[in-house]
Amino acid sequence: MTGADIVVQVIADEGLDVLFGYSGGAILPVYDALFRYNAEHARDDGGEPLPLIVPANEQGACFMAAGYARASGRVGVALVTSGPGATNAVTPVRDSMADSIPMVVICGQVPTAAIGTDAFQEAPIGTIMGACAKHVFLVTDAQTLEATLRTAFHIARSGRPGPVVVDIPKDVQNAPLVFHGARELPVRGYRTRLHAVQSATPDDRACAAFFDALAASGRPLIYAGGGIIAAEAARALREFAQTFGLPVVTTLMGIGGFDTTDPLALGMLGMHGTAYANYAMDDCDFVFALGARFDDRVVGVPDKFAPRARTIAQIDIDPAEIGKVKAVHWHHVGGLDVSLRALIAYGKRIGFTADRRAWHAHVEALKASHPMNFCRDSERIQPCAVIEAINRITGGQAIITTGVGQHQMWAAQYFDFRAPRRWLTSGSMGTMGFGLPAAIGAQFARRDLTVIDVDGDASIRMNIGELETVTTYGLPVKVVVLNNAGDGMVRQWQKLFFRGRFSASDKSLHKKDFVRAAQADGFEWARRLDDPNDLDATIADFLAFDGPAFLEVTIDPDAGVYPMVGPGASYAEMITGDWIPSRSAAAPAEAKPTGMF
Repeated sequence: MTGADIVVQVIADEGLDVLFGYSGGAILPVYDALFRYNAEHARDDGGEPLPLIVPANEQGACFMAAGYARASGRVGVALVTSGPGATNAVTPVRDSMADSIPMVVICGQVPTAAIGTDAFQEAPIGTIMGACAKHVFLVTDAQTLEATLRTAFHIARSGRPGPVVVDIPKDVQNAPLVFHGARELPVRGYRTRLHAVQSATPDDRACAAFFDALAASGRPLIYAGGGIIAAEAARALREFAQTFGLPVVTTLMGIGGFDTTDPLALGMLGMHGTAYANYAMDDCDFVFALGARFDDRVVGVPDKFAPRARTIAQIDIDPAEIGKVKAVHWHHVGGLDVSLRALIAYGKRIGFTADRRAWHAHVEALKASHPMNFCRDSERIQPCAVIEAINRITGGQAIITTGVGQHQMWAAQYFDFRAPRRWLTSGSMGTMGFGLPAAIGAQFARRDLTVIDVDGDASIRMNIGELETVTTYGLPVKVVVLNNAGDGMVRQWQKLFFRGRFSASDKSLHKKDFVRAAQADGFEWARRLDDPNDLDATIADFLAFDGPAFLEVTIDPDAGVYPMVGPGASYAEMITGDWIPSRSAAAPAEAKPTGMF
């Protein structure tokens, strides 16, 4: 087999059912091998076993692969060419690294002998991607190609997941090789560390110390992050919370890891978290952090975070996250699912019980006193009303993707999520343009679910070319654009912290007719909504349409995202806006410019 044939065969052996990529000279041997493989292994229905989805550009391809991985839990694969093809993949690779998403990006590269000569479409991908990916391979010895590819998939999915880049020179793709079917690289250090982490469960001594601290607490709170999703630990989390009576707050990346409709759920915490989640964190005396990295958008000022907590306990698969931001009193490095189940088993074995009625009553009072809300009698369409209308129909079962900005936070606040892998968003990197290609990848991963991209007018522009990809492949993706004619989140910061100096956020880009753009790209259902009286009927029609649908909603340009914890502020200083009651003196509507974002 040629090296290119081996690339395709390894992908097939991994059980992938779809690939994403954009062609170019340095990756053509692999594309040709894929064409031949699909022709030789055509299904009885005429379908291809490894369909290749072609996007508008390589960034879109990699975000599709990431959306596929986020929705399915499997490794997503993107095939891109050398030079600009590979550099266009940098942002999605870094995005996936920051959010711990398993992805393999296979890049073509100039022939081995030409590396370092500034050959046509050459780029030092190993150097560029080395700072962005979990691992990067440059295959200069063709005999190691098969083992390298299998190892790339192993590294991407194991431990703390992440993206792996495999850079393959064109001569390696064309080399005649023997296919072995099982080879992997030794990577002994990685495998040793991985085995140690995967086999680690808290022993009886550690469990006893944990439950001693839990017994001494009166107001314990679980702080669950994206690690719950990555570890497939949602069921264990639910059992632990319900067995021992601990309320749960989640990070942006942890949304869906705990059913948002559960009585113990407090929703998202942090800069734009629910007021009651943030107040609960202020009031708790025991924090149990699970797969959460104490991100700055959650913690803010570390010394002011969880000020009454006498104990902070932490479980994470990555030892680098233990105590990185906040000192912890109890910790365990290991897989979340097995670790939680070990704690549950120990707690049941010793008959652990605690009277949490007072704490539960306090949490319910916080929910009742500080509910999420917005202006419900405005003459303009409120974005949260749009999300509530969609949520009433989808009931927490749809897959929601987003771009980045105000619409992202409104979606996080007002949608219900009954299960993991229904909420797909760019968390740590905050990458505008993520939502639409991620929705495409998610729809390929979960053809049985409704996939909705909730986007903003500025964010969707970043990868608006992928509208054509939706219709080209006949995907029933629903796209809703909340249009406030500008960079809404930036404007909100400028209004609050820069005294209304709307530098470059009052966009001159107001002329695009999004509906006509969608129609030009093949959307048969494409409408604009600008009358609040038509909201419910339009949303129902939009979601009921059998096929791709595009809805632009002209929303109130002055609508803000609240609550909001400003830079350098604590949860006690949270700005709750006009519609959410605060339990402290109202924060000033305008603050001294800080230069922080």
